[in-house]
Amino acid sequence: MGSSSIDDVLFPGIDVRLEGVSVTAAVLFVDAAACGRPPCCPGCRWRGRRVHSTYRRNLSERPLGGQKLVVRLRVRRFFCDRKSYARRTFVEQVERLTERRRRSSLGLKASLTAVPVELGGRPGERLCRKLNLAAGRTRLLGLMEEPPTPERAPRVLGVDEFAFRRGRRYGTILVDVETGRVVDVLPDRTSETFAAWLTTHPGAEIICRDRASAYTKAIKEAAPAALEVADRWHLLQNLSDAVEKTCHQHRPCLKKHAERGGDRPIRLPLVDALPPTRIVQRVLHHHAEVTRMVAAGHPLSDIARRLGLDRKTVRRYRDTSLDHLLDSARDRRPEKLDAFKPYLQQQYAAGITNGRTLFQQIRERGFRGGYSTLTPYLRTLKAGTAPAAPAEIPSPRRITSWIMRNRDRLSTREIEQLDQARLACPDIARACDFARAFTDLVRNRRGQLLPAWIRQAEQSDVVPVAKFAAFLRQDFDAVTAGLTLRWSSGIVEGNVNRVKTIKRAMYGRATFRLLRIRILAHPQSQ
Repeated sequence: MGSSSIDDVLFPGIDVRLEGVSVTAAVLFVDAAACGRPPCCPGCRWRGRRVHSTYRRNLSERPLGGQKLVVRLRVRRFFCDRKSYARRTFVEQVERLTERRRRSSLGLKASLTAVPVELGGRPGERLCRKLNLAAGRTRLLGLMEEPPTPERAPRVLGVDEFAFRRGRRYGTILVDVETGRVVDVLPDRTSETFAAWLTTHPGAEIICRDRASAYTKAIKEAAPAALEVADRWHLLQNLSDAVEKTCHQHRPCLKKHAERGGDRPIRLPLVDALPPTRIVQRVLHHHAEVTRMVAAGHPLSDIARRLGLDRKTVRRYRDTSLDHLLDSARDRRPEKLDAFKPYLQQQYAAGITNGRTLFQQIRERGFRGGYSTLTPYLRTLKAGTAPAAPAEIPSPRRITSWIMRNRDRLSTREIEQLDQARLACPDIARACDFARAFTDLVRNRRGQLLPAWIRQAEQSDVVPVAKFAAFLRQDFDAVTAGLTLRWSSGIVEGNVNRVKTIKRAMYGRATFRLLRIRILAHPQSQ
């Protein structure tokens, strides 16, 4: 192979002349000389005409054939002939190959810079070791430079919070909704920081946000002409919470209907007889502490910091009754055997009394508990003291999921159980009707029908739904825009999930600067 072809492989389009190649057991050395036109002085920009001297500099290059590659490059030092300038000599830099005071080529620098952007420090160091690249964690992180941020905000801006440490410290991510690109990352989620950013970055015409009051305050202060758009997913989530509260309030109705014997009885766990679990004890403790500190006049942020909770959690403890909180906590207790008690009683009455046989049968039908969970109940069956199998009543959370989902996506069994719940309680039926109507407004973007829905909901006897409607009225313009325009915060939520992935790769130890660089520099889907 001729030297010219080697030049094309090692230095494509670069003004370098190959002088020789030598190979050792560990390193491949390439001797070359710069042969471009004389450069300009980096200070006065006068072109050099007289060569002062030459010297060699060693440049680490990307491995070739799995072997380390070092370029021993001979460069020229030129006189600076401008008498009024203090510099007397300067060294030429080869375009696309060298950089002042750097011992690696620009190609190797670009490759190494991509490693921490994708992996972070320590994982990047391990990868470089396997690729035969001499680069430690400190060097990799030092190569990361803050990407430039635009001087103006995008026309459609999305804003949302993300957690540096959940429940303790939060930041703000800003996204161009039209392109899906992250615009900037802010170190906190306060209205002052966001307002300052909007002031220095004008140009946002539409701002998509969730229901956070801090962002609303900042937008009204710094960008009053921008159109606020409430996120549709958060609206449905708030409605789902209102429906679930309604189902919790009317649990006795479900139980009475089941005891009267509906066509297909539904089951409600007998929570009053359950022993206190760790979740229940934690709820009791937090509710007592939040109530005490609220009565003492502490703000929500102070209570959240002292108890190590999120502000939304503290607000929920403050605004929700203790019975509702306990019902929600008890719903998490696994009632593993109750769903199989009717089958066990039927089999036992049919003469199948062997414990292992019954255990195997219910295992085949989905039971995930152990044999020790079954044996106490078998003893009550043998003694004839087993109570009748409890009626099947779905939990409020499950009923809410049936209400919020499209009816076409429910199974026949789920439709029957939902219809039984509607028959058991008129308020649950009305809440279901309101939820279905609002979901239709959201999915088909019929914002013009929102005022009529709010009026009907506020006049209804379903208190949680009426409160939700009053909450919508407080943010009426943004909610109407969210139910009318095609813009939403969905792309912002996707980038928040991407931030979580980057945080995991950095083991949660990244400083704000490094995390911000990775978020802004990491490739993003369009």
